[in-house]
Amino acid sequence: MADQNYNPYGAATGANCFKEAVCINAGRIYDSCSDKDCLEDLRVYFTDVTQPVIDNAQSIKVRKVEILNVVMDVECVPFNKGFYSVDMTFYFLITMDTYATQICGTPVTVQGLSAFNKKVILYGSEGSVKDFSSVDACKFLNGEDCAIPSNCPTARVQVVDPIVLASKVCECPKPDCDCCGTATAIPETMNCVFNGTFVTGEAGRYVYVSIGMFSIVQLEREVQMMIPVYDYSIPDKECTASDTACDPCELFRKIKFPVNEFFPPRLAELDCDEDPNI
Repeated sequence: MADQNYNPYGAATGANCFKEAVCINAGRIYDSCSDKDCLEDLRVYFTDVTQPVIDNAQSIKVRKVEILNVVMDVECVPFNKGFYSVDMTFYFLITMDTYATQICGTPVTVQGLSAFNKKVILYGSEGSVKDFSSVDACKFLNGEDCAIPSNCPTARVQVVDPIVLASKVCECPKPDCDCCGTATAIPETMNCVFNGTFVTGEAGRYVYVSIGMFSIVQLEREVQMMIPVYDYSIPDKECTASDTACDPCELFRKIKFPVNEFFPPRLAELDCDEDPNI
């Protein structure tokens, strides 16, 4: 579709005036949902290198939890036209300090892996068009991507690093823990992040963590849309020089004084910025 020059208010005279309407390809979000999940007693898996450290640990302290990746699969919901199920598997990188004797001793830092499955159903509209591009054709001929294009919508998830709520070390696994059936739940590609092979069966000691997670899931489709164009985006800010030839004191003078670091906000000020309904 060609660009269409259209301006009901006459010729544009300023940078903020509507000049023309153009057609672009963009992802339109048809449905989305937000959620906060409390994940209790997730088992932390360790490799054959770090599992002996856990077996000899008397206590642990989780430093942080990061999200390594989220694997998603989108499928049609039977008898519900336009609705799709989004199956997600979250993989968490958990960094913790282990203490062999007491909490005041010298800790040994190890990393483990946890996984969590989540499923949502969202509306993704209908479509029977398969999208091809010259970039995809080159990847197909080079053997980089041999997958057949699908007309399902694209799922996206936005998530922040989880909050650690609790952690514990157990001598035996939980009764509802399928320790022998979780070996296939950890992809082999995760071995490139960790040193060694994961111990998914019986172990000397087991670590469980409880975390809180906030996420937003979206279903979108690539569509053509008409948007108003005002002007080209030209930066009006000069780049700050940072090479050694510049005066370092002059560069330091351009940095604002960190008032908030010396005067932290009070509780009343924080409450004013929060929504009381959350």
